[in-house]
Amino acid sequence: MSHRSFIRRVAPALAGLFCFSLAASAQTGVPRTGDGHPDMDGTWTNVTITPLERPKEFANKEFFTPAEALVYEKETRTKRNRDQRQRGTVADVTNAYNDFWWDSGTKVVKTLRTSMVIDPPDGRIPALTPERLKQLQVRVDAVKARCAQPGCEEENSGLLGPADGPEDRPLMERCIHFGTIGPPMMPSAYNNNFQIVQTPGFVAIEGEMVHDTRRILLDSSPRLPASVRQWKGDSRAHWEDDTLVIDTTNFTGETRFRGSDENLHLTERLTMVDKDTIMYRFTVDDPTAFVRPWTAEYPLLRQDGLLYEYACHEGNSGLVGILKAARSDEAKAAKATSK
Repeated sequence: MSHRSFIRRVAPALAGLFCFSLAASAQTGVPRTGDGHPDMDGTWTNVTITPLERPKEFANKEFFTPAEALVYEKETRTKRNRDQRQRGTVADVTNAYNDFWWDSGTKVVKTLRTSMVIDPPDGRIPALTPERLKQLQVRVDAVKARCAQPGCEEENSGLLGPADGPEDRPLMERCIHFGTIGPPMMPSAYNNNFQIVQTPGFVAIEGEMVHDTRRILLDSSPRLPASVRQWKGDSRAHWEDDTLVIDTTNFTGETRFRGSDENLHLTERLTMVDKDTIMYRFTVDDPTAFVRPWTAEYPLLRQDGLLYEYACHEGNSGLVGILKAARSDEAKAAKATSK
C-alpha cells in the first residue's frame, strides 16, 4: 500500500502535572471567532505513546509522576523500535518499514495520565457483551477454518484470513476507512495530524491519514433514517458553553471500534483550554456491544504547517498480492488433497 509518512516536530515536552478543567476555555488567551465561540481553526496533532487502556503495572494509578513518565517513555521507545528485527522471521515481515518511517510519538500526554480511558476509573475498556463476543467469534472461526486446510501456512493465520475477494479484507487494508481518523480520533503509527475548519454552520475535520474529511453540521437538521448507515456515522454538532459537542449515530456494523456494532452512539467533546491545546474527550455508548459506556480523554496540540497527502487507493498492489497468495494456497491444498 503506497503512502507518504513524514517525521513530525513533536511539541516540546512539559515537565510537571497539568490539570485541565473543561471550564478552562473561558480563560484569557483562547482565540475566538466573530460569533464568540473558541476558534479551533488550524492543524492539530494527537501523537502520543500514552496507551488507550491503563497498563496492568499501573493499576489504580491515574497519573504518572514526571520521573515515572520519563522512564515509561524511554522503555516504550526501546520496545517499539522497529529496527530490532531478525531476518527470516514473521516479525521481520510484519514490522514492515524501518523505525525511521514511523511516527507514533515519544512522549506521554502532557496531563501525565497513565491511560486515555478515564471512565471506568480503572482505565480499562469494559468487557464486550456475551452476544457481541459470539458475533465476533464467527469471523475468528472462519479464519481458523481456512488456515486449517492443507497448504495454509500457520504463521499467516492472523495475517491472511478470508480472501475470496476484496470485500473479505479489512476496511483499512482496502483504503475505505481508517479507524484512527475517527470518529473517534485515535493516535496511530504515523500521520497523527488533523486540520479543523470552523464556520457558523458546520465544522470540518480532515485527518492526515487517508486525507479523509468529516463535515459536521452545526444545526438541527434531521438525522439520516435508521436504515441509512455510514462508515463514520451521521454526525451533528452543537455548542455547550465553550465546548463543541459532536453527537454521532448510524454507524455500519463493519466499523467495529474496539468491538462496537451498528448501535454505537458516540459523543465527542472538544474544549479549547488555551490557544495551543484542545482537550478531546469521547464517550462510547453501545449497550449491545459493551456491558457499560466508557470515556477517554487526551489533548490535541496545535501544529505549524499543512497536512500531507496519504496516497492510499483501492487499487493498491498489496491487496492484489494477498488475493493471488490465497489462490496459490488453495491450489497447493487441492493438489496435496488429490494425491
